[in-house]
Amino acid sequence: MVVMRVGFIVNPYAGLGGVIGSKGTDEKAVARALSLGYQLIAPRRALEFLRSMRSREFRIVTAAGLMGEEEIAEAGLSELVEKVVGERKVSTTREDTIASATEMLRAGVDIIVFVGGDGTLKDVYSVVGASVPVLGVPSGVKVYSGAFAYTPRDAAGILEAYLRGSGSVVEAEVVDVDEELFRSDKLSLRVYGYVKTVRVEGLLQPSKGTVVAPDDEENKRAIARYLYETMEDGAYYILGPGSTVKAIGEFLQDDLTQLGVDVVLNKRVVLKDTWERPLLDIVGRGTKTYVVVTPIGRQGFIFGRGNQQISPNILRLIPRENIIVVATLSKIRELDYLRVYTGDEEVDSKLRGYYRVLVDYGQYMVKKAV
Repeated sequence: MVVMRVGFIVNPYAGLGGVIGSKGTDEKAVARALSLGYQLIAPRRALEFLRSMRSREFRIVTAAGLMGEEEIAEAGLSELVEKVVGERKVSTTREDTIASATEMLRAGVDIIVFVGGDGTLKDVYSVVGASVPVLGVPSGVKVYSGAFAYTPRDAAGILEAYLRGSGSVVEAEVVDVDEELFRSDKLSLRVYGYVKTVRVEGLLQPSKGTVVAPDDEENKRAIARYLYETMEDGAYYILGPGSTVKAIGEFLQDDLTQLGVDVVLNKRVVLKDTWERPLLDIVGRGTKTYVVVTPIGRQGFIFGRGNQQISPNILRLIPRENIIVVATLSKIRELDYLRVYTGDEEVDSKLRGYYRVLVDYGQYMVKKAV
């Protein structure tokens, strides 16, 4: 029997910028998050993926240290490691990801599994191209590309299928944003190319949708007007990213951050582009607080992607009935489900279930979050 070789790369810093409100995870964001006492996210996502694997009929070529080797050891899978590439380092960069992917190709891996976001995928793609399939375990601030599983457990399910010879090898877009524009509150998506990945129904996410229907702007304005008119005095409103949510700025007569998290009290903007700790201060006061979010196009995520400032620590304190989901009719009709993945199973379990989604002025559709 042929035993497959699986390349495994962890970008240890992926996603670390989300909770502090950074639009990506560059060196400054990493330094700030670590100085504030935040722990690395990607190694935890890697462990969830590894511990979800049931098959042992494969071998691993892994990057050294915290880029894969240490997580494999913690998961008790070191006996599967055939080769370690690269050197252990105190801190790593994208060049280490690129070098690891290069060595894995030379070692003849059949697939490369990486833990990170769109930036990590772009680095892997720069080496791999379409030579072998790649599979992303989601851990980034931005996870817009189509080569990612919905969750780390789903990634394990996809890899198990691939090892059995099932699943479909398909092309997926490598999508990333212009990070300078992103940090300036402007979303500019670019398709850098296409990779091979493995599709298993219900486990592999599509790339983020960007198609705008002709009447979307009018639809957003109607949603925003209703939301504005029904805002309660004395209650805080935490507004997540997205143009559907931020259309309310017209009625508040204030410019809101399209890609950040803002806070409104008594129909006045009191915080702009904020992060977890100021939000915790608000929620911790015991004052009634609502969270307003919109799903990511085609993917359906309402929590855990692009709005990590609204962290599990915050969501644990927000009653589920105080979560307001809004979406245009064109967006909601293309979604089978809403999705949540914060990395905290207790919080995710609380957030799952049915939501009344505001889709027009005073009009709702019911959608299930999984």
